Amino acid sequence: MPEVIAGLEIPETAAVAEATGLIQETTSPLIYHHSRRVYFFGLIHAHKLGVKPDPELLYVAALFHDTGLLTPFSDVEQRFEVDGADHARKFLVERGFSTTAAETVWAAIALHTTPGIPGRMAPEIATTHLGVLTDVLGFGLDELEHDQLEEILAVHPRGNFKNEFLRAYFDGLKDRPETTNGTVNSDVLEHFIPGFRRTTTVERILGSPWPS
Repeated sequence: MPEVIAGLEIPETAAVAEATGLIQETTSPLIYHHSRRVYFFGLIHAHKLGVKPDPELLYVAALFHDTGLLTPFSDVEQRFEVDGADHARKFLVERGFSTTAAETVWAAIALHTTPGIPGRMAPEIATTHLGVLTDVLGFGLDELEHDQLEEILAVHPRGNFKNEFLRAYFDGLKDRPETTNGTVNSDVLEHFIPGFRRTTTVERILGSPWPS
């Protein structure tokens, strides 16, 4: 029988079971519960928008979307979103998923912190982004059904999410500050590091080697 929480079904597949186990083992309860809430909130947004993401791909995207904060999976220094996206793509390809499916999940994770673009893309990409916005920023929170929300939070509690998540966010970025240039991630470094100042795009343009 598939797992159902708040009327929302989790696909009963081998990949979903493996992803669940892997994220529980390799991340923290904070990230695990956050990621599962992102899946449920993504599904709710899908229903409201009338779109039908592949639930298995949405689940994998939600589960892996913040893994790059805890473990840089790549051999090169890169954005944490890309670390998580690379790891999720590898996970899917190794389990026989199509290139299209793996690339869709890759994009959903790589773009989950990028405003203005995911909503114009495939349902899995758009709803991963919207699920993140709901759990982190409270986007659309006042439109959620109270009983459904309470049931999700009973299974996946927030605890002291705001402060604990910001600390985990910072810990995942502090050793690769250059990867935050041009992203919302630099806000986190500015909050935690006294005197930290990102290089602005204006400075990059004016300081380029072009004479004019």
